[in-house]
Amino acid sequence: MEKTSAPADLRAIIVSIDLLRTSQDNLEQFNSSEFIELARSSGLKVEHHIFSKQNFVSASHFLTKGKADELKDIVESENIKLVVLDCELSPSQERNLEKLLCARVLDRTGLILDIFAARAQSDIGKLQVELAQLSFLSTRLVRGWSHLERQKGGIGLRGPGETQLETDRRLIGNRIKQLKKKLDKQHNQKNLNRYSRRKGSNKLVALVGYTNAGKTSLFNMLTKGGLQAEDKLFATLDTTTRRADFKFKTLETVLFSDTVGFISNLPTKLVESFKATLDDLASADLLIHVIDAADLNRDHKIKEVDLILDELGVSSMPQIRALNKIDLIKSEEIWPANNQHAEIKMSSETGEGLEELKNVISESLFGGLLCGWVQFSPIQASVRSKLFDSGCILEEKMDSNGQHQSLVSISQSMLEQFEEIEIFKNLKPLSP
Repeated sequence: MEKTSAPADLRAIIVSIDLLRTSQDNLEQFNSSEFIELARSSGLKVEHHIFSKQNFVSASHFLTKGKADELKDIVESENIKLVVLDCELSPSQERNLEKLLCARVLDRTGLILDIFAARAQSDIGKLQVELAQLSFLSTRLVRGWSHLERQKGGIGLRGPGETQLETDRRLIGNRIKQLKKKLDKQHNQKNLNRYSRRKGSNKLVALVGYTNAGKTSLFNMLTKGGLQAEDKLFATLDTTTRRADFKFKTLETVLFSDTVGFISNLPTKLVESFKATLDDLASADLLIHVIDAADLNRDHKIKEVDLILDELGVSSMPQIRALNKIDLIKSEEIWPANNQHAEIKMSSETGEGLEELKNVISESLFGGLLCGWVQFSPIQASVRSKLFDSGCILEEKMDSNGQHQSLVSISQSMLEQFEEIEIFKNLKPLSP
């Protein structure tokens, strides 16, 4: 293998682990290549890539004894200081491996946390990353302080006091409480912003999808957002919202939101820490699932995204599938039709299919709406209040007789929920 001149701390061995639960060889290959790409996205120089197929997990080292010894020989001969495993290690397994290999050991969660820490730009993003890091670190403090004895105690310096380990756990626990408090405040602020947006009759379209599917590139084309799009995993970490760069035949403003990409086996700690970011999806009026159509593993990635959307409780939300990067497909491929969601073949690089996507977005948001001026009597105040809370009232004015009139935009399905259907008789279909 060709040697690199990279610093020792950036040279790493990647270990892909297959517990013989995967029956598909292509899926196993996909998981391995994705993990290598994750490592490279963090700035590591992959010196060796080792596969470990095993029927069981060792309680002490996770790896089997034979594979652990093989890994030790490579680490010693190549003077490697970092070993990255595609699995989640327990604190004891991590410590035992580090003792055996005499090198730093990093698991999948630790690797993703390092990438997130480097990419976070916004205040809320940094808070979320710090919370995830501290939650992860709190179970791994033994490594650093196992050699220290108890400090002297309180008054008169009597008693055993607390160990350095206990002190650090207490300090980390206090910091975690502070971070959660700040994130809760940010979460409440976001809820207030969503309420204001509803009151302001704005529509929100969220771009979701697997990491590196081209969400940011599409976002820039729809909004002229000017965000930096890079060909690497988790290039976008912070949620960004911009106004649409094209017009709709409606008084409402359409906003687009670029969100963090998904990935297979996303650590639970990250999902919990990034709740404030992922909550943006719940307030969206429409989801655009951006798919890398040129990816050979696209079907697997689609299922992974659908699974995460289902876990977030937004799978039933109106959705458009944007089959991106068709310019990279040399031959015409048969794409199985999806009866549940609209599918648009496009390219965020060449602009092909963009106008069709805009038309479908417009139809999805406004195609079934009725619009017009409605006059509410005092006894119909509850109807007006419900429409106002739902964001259906776009504008209000007072007529010459001192009566309130409201410009209403409402779907046919919602209209059927009201018994006072007669007051909506002057509404007309709103063409997209």
